[in-house]
Order: sequence, then C-alpha cells, then structure tokens
Amino acid sequence: MHILYNIAGLYRPAGMERVLTDKANWLVSHGYQVTILTTEQQGRPNAFQLDERVQTRDLAIGYEDNNGSSLADKLLHYPGKQRRHRKALEKALMELKPDIAVSMFCNEVNLLPKIKDGSRKVLEVHFSRFKRLQYGRKGLWALTDRFRSRQDIRLVKKYSRFVVLTEEDKTYWGDTGNIRVIPNPVHFEPAAPAPLDTKTVIAVGRYSHQKGLERLISAWAMVKKNGWRLWLVGDGENREQLDNQIKTTGLQDSVRLGRVESDMASIYMGASIVALSSRYEGLPMVLLEAQAFGVPVVSFDCKCGPREIVKDGQTGILVSEGDIDALAGALERLIENDALRKEMGRNAFRNAEKWRTDAIMEKWTKLFSEIL
Repeated sequence: MHILYNIAGLYRPAGMERVLTDKANWLVSHGYQVTILTTEQQGRPNAFQLDERVQTRDLAIGYEDNNGSSLADKLLHYPGKQRRHRKALEKALMELKPDIAVSMFCNEVNLLPKIKDGSRKVLEVHFSRFKRLQYGRKGLWALTDRFRSRQDIRLVKKYSRFVVLTEEDKTYWGDTGNIRVIPNPVHFEPAAPAPLDTKTVIAVGRYSHQKGLERLISAWAMVKKNGWRLWLVGDGENREQLDNQIKTTGLQDSVRLGRVESDMASIYMGASIVALSSRYEGLPMVLLEAQAFGVPVVSFDCKCGPREIVKDGQTGILVSEGDIDALAGALERLIENDALRKEMGRNAFRNAEKWRTDAIMEKWTKLFSEIL
C-alpha cells in the first residue's frame, strides 16, 4: 500500500512534523510505501530523523514567503500560488499513483479532493475545530477567520475520512458522516520513569500567543518557590516579550528562557513537574510526553486535549482555562507535596501505555484498509 502525505515542510522542530515523521518511519518499517510532499522545505534539513526509505519531494510553492504580510498582500498572491500548487500536486499524484493521499490540513486541503488520480483522500487535523477563531485576531483578519471556519465544515465532507485527535473535538464538528478519532502517538517510550527529585518545572512549546507562556510566568510570580525553577523550552515570535516580562517581574533568578533542545528525553527526565498554559490545542504532545516519562502535569483545561490525557487528581491537575491564580495554586500544591507529586508521576507512567506508537498505528492501518 502506498500512502502519500502532504505537509508544508519537515524543517520545523514542532509537534505535527515529529508526529508525521514517526508515523512515516513506522509505516515503512512495516512494509508500506510512503511519500511526503512539501511546499515550503526549500532544501532545509528535516528537524527529525526520517527513515531513508521514505520518499520526499518539495513542490516549492512558497506560501510562507508572504508570512507577516498584510491581508491584502496575501489575497493578492494566494490564488496564483494555489493554481501552481494544484498543477504541481496533480502532476505528482498522477506520476506516483498512491493508494491513499493524506492532507495534514495545510494549503493542499482545498485542492486534494479535486484531483481525480484514483487515490482515496484522507484529511487529518492537528488542532481543534475552533483553531481559526482562537487566533484572537481583529478587524478584517477576524472576519476572514470566521468565514474560513464556516467553510471548514463543507471542506471536510469532501474527504473519504476525516480524522480528529480527540473525542471532545469530534463533538464540535457535528455529523460529517466521515469522522474518526485517532490520537497522536507519543514519541518517547522510556523504560523507566523520571525520578522527580529535582526542583524543576518545565514548559515546552513555541513562544506564541497559542501557548500562553506569559500567563505561566504571571502564575509563577505568585508561587512560593522554595528554591524551585521554571524552565521554558522553545522559541518563537514572543521571545522578546517573554524575556521582558521575566525581567520586569524580577524573576531572572528562577525562570530560564531556553531554546529547543536536541535531547528532549534528558529534559523530561530532569523535570519534576510539566506545566501547560495554552489557550488552545489539538492534542498537546507535551502532555503525552510528560506521561511517557512519568512526570505529573499542571495544565489549563483548554480546548482540546488536556482532559483526555490528564486524569485530574491522579496523573496531574487541571484548572479552568485562563485562571492564572488556580494555575499558581496547583503548581504550589505539587511543589510542596513530594508524596503526591511522585504518586501522580507513577500513575502517569502507567497511563501512557495507550498512546504507544504500535497501538496508535494499528488504528491508522485499520482505517487505511477499511477505506480501500
């Protein structure tokens, strides 16, 4: 069976790119043929190690060349890039003849169902139904986000199967007739849990509006730290803003603003608590990874994912989305209660079993066989 994936690129060290890399590697190791088409790779190296048996091809469309530009500029250039994309995508599909073509909800999402190459079309989304609305943009951008959010419902019905990450998100899409729930697999499968003997809280994610790390820093300012430190691991457009917040609140001695590390396993093994302050998610990989390493979590109960990963009071603590006081209180509770923290860690390590790669990929291969 030949599976073809479409994604913007594999060069970012981000969740969707790592998930696709892991899935592609698993599939080729189990006898499947896999091709990945990108539009923005531009010769850059992959962020994660891809099996050499996975074929890749960059269509070189360059949507990201207009990132940061005005809405008018994007509207001017987007139609031409879509036309070039459709022509290049159709040529690739006719040549490669995949059995199944998968959209990762990138710029090919409008194009793929229109191409009659004989493949069955599958759409998978890595954010919640409300992603576009949760951008928090104003003016014409807000109107555009609302329009595109309504259009998404019509779009997903054009695919043979539409795959979401959580049961919660499934309810928000309504009865599309083709929807399935398959969560992401966890990347790490350590043999033993983290010892939880350091005074370290970590938060892993892009420095962006979505991840809400400025809210975590505000919460941290309220916590009785007793020698504990907060380590932010990531990078992004809000780095300077976060750095200024740390300095103006006098937290330089207890907050470290780090960058993405190549050895994330060591970072999780050296943590005693993982914090998540996102405004929205699809299925937060950081929470799956925390559980894999047996690290308890303190998280906002945002849409979507945390409530399906974290067993509140057993593997971590969930607080109402946006309640910074409650986030601070939950962090302080785990900091001050060593026995509770380690009990939650043990529970989390056991709970991670259902997100192992083999278990999740069994769901995918069953779906592929079903639609063929």
